[in-house]
Amino acid sequence: MAYPAVIRVFATSQDPDFDGPWQARTPSSSTGSAVVIGNGLLLTGAHVVANATFLQVQKPSHPDKAVAHVRAVSHDTDLALLEVLDPPDFFADIEPAELGPMPKLRDEVSVVGYPVGGEEISITEGVVSRIEVQRYSHSQRHLLAVTVDAAINAGNSGGPVFGGDKVVGIAFQKLTGVDNIGEMVPPPIIRAFLDGVAAGKRPEIPAIGITTQNLENPLLRKHLGLGPTERGVVVLHVDWGGSAEGLLQPRDVITAIDGLPIANNGTVQYLGNYRTRYDVVLGHRYVGDKIELAIKRNGAAKVVTLELKAWKPLVPRSRYDQAPAYFVYGGLVFQTLTRDYLTTWDKWWNKAPKEFLNYYYLGFRTAEQHEVVILTQVLADEINVGYSHLYNEAIAKLDGKQPRDMEDFVQRLTNATGVVEIETTSGGIIILDADEVRASTPRILSRYHIPRDRTLGLPTAATSPAVRAVP
Repeated sequence: MAYPAVIRVFATSQDPDFDGPWQARTPSSSTGSAVVIGNGLLLTGAHVVANATFLQVQKPSHPDKAVAHVRAVSHDTDLALLEVLDPPDFFADIEPAELGPMPKLRDEVSVVGYPVGGEEISITEGVVSRIEVQRYSHSQRHLLAVTVDAAINAGNSGGPVFGGDKVVGIAFQKLTGVDNIGEMVPPPIIRAFLDGVAAGKRPEIPAIGITTQNLENPLLRKHLGLGPTERGVVVLHVDWGGSAEGLLQPRDVITAIDGLPIANNGTVQYLGNYRTRYDVVLGHRYVGDKIELAIKRNGAAKVVTLELKAWKPLVPRSRYDQAPAYFVYGGLVFQTLTRDYLTTWDKWWNKAPKEFLNYYYLGFRTAEQHEVVILTQVLADEINVGYSHLYNEAIAKLDGKQPRDMEDFVQRLTNATGVVEIETTSGGIIILDADEVRASTPRILSRYHIPRDRTLGLPTAATSPAVRAVP
């Protein structure tokens, strides 16, 4: 069977350099796969086009390439839509593929794409071996995925998985260290992405904004007011500013979500066939949608309706297509703590500073702290002598007050006069004169070849732009 709708994608990308956030890394090239899905649009993986500076696509029927552009991207679900503007009839000779239904266990599937090792289209066959919520490595979100035993290799990314003559998934990742365990984005999530793009919805998956614990212990269930036949999960924490703030509280027991009973191990019976994590229902929801939860609070049953909001952890997960937030002040380089910065350490989950890992795994946003501001390096200069040992620490206080986020921190330092005091979480004290810092900034930027003292978009003084290096 020929697959004329399967297209090869050529991407040139340039990732940010989180060790030197004012610059980007050397551009790199990669290839991926895509499928014509209708109206001249190509469906592929978000990680195929992440941080892309130039995209081209190539049809199997013709060797010439066409320049492509990103029409829409959902990094949460690892999906993207591409379009070719010139020539406008580039896909005129291709019949778009049709999105099929959710596959079933043991269904035969074909992974089609352009993996490394050759130039022609490749087809590998296998069966559906598992359907459950998995961690999407591109976004660190937990969403429904389908596992297949057909080979998925580099270059297959973003390519279609066919069940018969219809697309039943988009290949997006494989389990490392084992053979023939690949995963694909399933039709419900693909359909929600395409419908959301058509309706102008935000391309991100919402979150309930809670931390829960399973209730497999009978004494714990009884202590929380559940009867012998009642099941669910208990709320441990409610995120500040999240979907559940003001509606749920710690020790509430959630017994059902979106009409689906929750078992004591935190799972629901999804689509009538698949037992998996209860938050699976969020995969086809949009920010602004409403969802019902059945809960028990102090033994009393009630129903609460949440308006779903975006997930905003204290430490942002992987970001794409945006520059890191940084600020150079007196040669001190401040950044927002993100997962991207943590990955600058090899085997970061073991080697990164334990304080940073604690924020990542256990930290929560509060009204007083939306982000963690960190001091990542000290660019040696006479103004910061004696402070060189204080790098890779979080900022506890600026002039006695905890910074709310990077924007607040930069705004306060930019407007500061006289002596400013910065305290790190280890108790380190940094004292700087604001006027001396302003005078030294062009010198420091020039010495270290830094184009500007802050990321574009961060606050500047009301009367002056961000400071630039001396020509």
